[in-house]
Amino acid sequence: MATRELATALRRWRDQVSPEAAGLPASGHRRAAGLRREELAQLAGISVDYVTRLEQGRATNPSTQVVESLARALRLTGDERAHLFRLAGLVLPGPDTISAHITPGIQRMMDRLTGTPVAIFDAAWTQLLANPLYTALMGEWQGSDLNAVWRNFLGAGSRVRHTPASLGALRAAQAADLRRTASRYPSDRRLRRLVSALRLKSAEFDELWESGSVGQHDSARKTIDHPQVGALTLDCDVLGVAGSDLHIMVYTAEPDSQDAERLALLAVIGTQELAR
Repeated sequence: MATRELATALRRWRDQVSPEAAGLPASGHRRAAGLRREELAQLAGISVDYVTRLEQGRATNPSTQVVESLARALRLTGDERAHLFRLAGLVLPGPDTISAHITPGIQRMMDRLTGTPVAIFDAAWTQLLANPLYTALMGEWQGSDLNAVWRNFLGAGSRVRHTPASLGALRAAQAADLRRTASRYPSDRRLRRLVSALRLKSAEFDELWESGSVGQHDSARKTIDHPQVGALTLDCDVLGVAGSDLHIMVYTAEPDSQDAERLALLAVIGTQELAR
């Protein structure tokens, strides 16, 4: 019964979300106003086959990560998200767990900032959502590299230009920020696993963690070496969300500057590349 109810709810919610409301371009004639299964799968980052099996009641026990991704892709409200978790047989993450919920209002804000690179991170600095221009600017990350702390200590790094001193300062700030988050969410199992892996694999992170520093990763001015448009020096601002520990990262260029011209060029060629 629960599986059938989940299937029905997913189909109903998908039918109620237009491509425009989900931040997708409208394309050609559509038999229905809602999202196609392929579009929902794309937005949620899961396979079309899995979406199909969920909607046909053939898939059981979806993970918390899958349900959270579906809730974001379907632009569910807080009450709708809670209902989706119940239908999936899962306990809604409580206040002692880092939230990955992005409200429809925050998503609509991102939809409107098409000419600005914007990404949303949770309290542990795991990327939850990025608009196409942010991905074109910074590249597309997968797996563990979606977490900015992991990426800068152990992963692929980023396109941001660093000296040894600036990289060291960034890592120190990220470790201090993660310790602050750990003090707020001591029971979060994913956060504990992240910290344990970082301490085990990175002597530098372990030393910073042992120092006990607690802080916040703040805004900065950064130079990004992009493989197509060259170097862009941009202001990187980190915004908070009232009632949430989400981080909204926004990159902007000074008006009428060469950096603004290159960012505008990237908005054309970078997003075209992503579409291909």
